[in-house]
Amino acid sequence: MERIEIFTGEQRRRRYTPQEKAKFVAMTMQPGFSVSLVARQNGITPSLLFKWKKLMQDGGMSAIQAGDEVVSAAEHKALQKKVKQLEQLLGRKTMETEILKEALEIAQSKKLISRMPLLPPDDSLS
Repeated sequence: MERIEIFTGEQRRRRYTPQEKAKFVAMTMQPGFSVSLVARQNGITPSLLFKWKKLMQDGGMSAIQAGDEVVSAAEHKALQKKVKQLEQLLGRKTMETEILKEALEIAQSKKLISRMPLLPPDDSLS
């Protein structure tokens, strides 16, 4: 007879330890076992087991423990290069801002000098 499960009420989300995840992934790699079979036997959705398997292949236990996505080394280098480019651009823009502030201060000081009233004529010359 086939086993039938009936869920009633609210079901809580099951949390798996990294060791359990690794065990399930290892089972899928055994001869005669498939992801679907292991998932069915352990009450896990196949998509979740496929995700764990991909994480294990890409980044090992650390990825499974954190639940993070794994980034390839090439993508990491590309992102580092992009950050460096953005830092250089920010440096240039900061320098431009400083130059423009100095130019504005100089322009404002010249305007003040040109607006100053003329000095009274020197009486000693007359």
